[in-house]
Amino acid sequence: MVFRRPVLMLASLVALAALAGVCQGACVLAVSATPAGAPAWAAPVVGGVAVFLTLTVTAMLAAWRMSRAVRRMRVAVEEAAREGSASPVRAPVWLSPLAEAVNTAVAAWSARCDAQGARAREAEIRLNVTEGEREYCEAILHSLRDAVLVTDPFNEVTLANGPAARLLGFDLDDAPHRPIDELVRDETIRRAIKDVQQSGVASKERHIEHAMDAPGPDGTTSRAAFDVTVASLPDRRQNLGGVVTILRDVTREKEISEMKSDFVSQASHELRTPLSSINAYIEMLIDAEAPDEKSRQEFYHIIKGEADRVSRMIDNMLNISRIEAGIVSVEKSEVDFAKVAGEVIETMRAQADAKQIKLLTKAGPLIYSAEADRDMMYQVVMNLVSNAVKYTPEGGRVTVGVENDDATRSVLVSVSDTGLGIPPDALGRLFEKFFRVENYKRLAKGTGLGLNLVKHIVETVHHGRVGVSSQVGMGSRFWFSVPYEFQGGER
Repeated sequence: MVFRRPVLMLASLVALAALAGVCQGACVLAVSATPAGAPAWAAPVVGGVAVFLTLTVTAMLAAWRMSRAVRRMRVAVEEAAREGSASPVRAPVWLSPLAEAVNTAVAAWSARCDAQGARAREAEIRLNVTEGEREYCEAILHSLRDAVLVTDPFNEVTLANGPAARLLGFDLDDAPHRPIDELVRDETIRRAIKDVQQSGVASKERHIEHAMDAPGPDGTTSRAAFDVTVASLPDRRQNLGGVVTILRDVTREKEISEMKSDFVSQASHELRTPLSSINAYIEMLIDAEAPDEKSRQEFYHIIKGEADRVSRMIDNMLNISRIEAGIVSVEKSEVDFAKVAGEVIETMRAQADAKQIKLLTKAGPLIYSAEADRDMMYQVVMNLVSNAVKYTPEGGRVTVGVENDDATRSVLVSVSDTGLGIPPDALGRLFEKFFRVENYKRLAKGTGLGLNLVKHIVETVHHGRVGVSSQVGMGSRFWFSVPYEFQGGER
């Protein structure tokens, strides 16, 4: 590099000297070739023409060599640009400064290309990782049963799952990058999202309870309660980057909570009545208001009856709770329902005779058996027959029928009476907890849990069916069916 410039200058001087020598030689040859009788001006003219021709030929040769060298350099630069390599460009000595500048530029450009390529590969890797994480998050999002909606700082939808689209009424594929004012039809949800977004706080969170129409699996809509959580999403700089909205259906939970409250309230009311009666008679005994032994015995029997009533109520509530919780133990055996009906009738005979009520059994000579829990089936028949005797006037009749229903492969048991009958508006509520027909409460005491327990034992435990038909003044017919083969599970 240090001696390149002097060498180039020396080569240029040598080339000029050689060119001058060639021109001089051409002039001498041209003058010597001039005829002796030619005019005096002919020799200079011929020499000039010879010099011109010599310079022209030399210039053409030089231009050709320069063009070839430049063309080689161009090809080398194009290959370097196409292949991204930094191979040095070769050129004649007199073009070495240009070749050096081109090589330097090509090397710098190649280095920049390598750096850009590395950045591009890194960006591609990051993009693939980001897309993978996004797809993973979307997969999790779509697997949730709760409705989830994510919006950006401009209140445009960035992510949503299927439950959110169905609940809020928009097309999931058309949702991205569209404002919530165009997609979300519920004004309360839109306002909650905007309030959190406008707060500007990166850790803002808001909970509301909101009732709205929700589509059901059969395409119909019904009113449902939702626990709505609206929370802000911080960005990398911990600024407000968006809002996530989660809508959780709490309709069933609220119904269960209300049922528990109603159950506690009704149980407290039903327990208060016998306990108040027991307390009143005990106070009368303490105050010596029973003057003779006969009165005291009457008080004792009343207290014993009310205590038994409380005990039956507690037992029924415990049994119903075990069945609803799925923890009741089922002892399967082949149950002969005709024998069970006979045992119940014999047990209730004394109570029926006291009211001059006839107890009848209607069953053929066949075997009426099914796989079930015998104690539970006895309790079911006992509850139905006991109710029939309670609400049948003196001189009436109660008939227990047992038959096989081969069409449904089940045993059908019915309890018919000639009692008061049930009003039509009460038929649909007979199997509810603590429900009793208001006009019949004075006729007989009860817990209001017997028929509910019957329904749970037959339908929940044994997967059977239970029903009732009645006409006021003509009596009632309660029936239940149990499949031949036990279809419940071990509980």
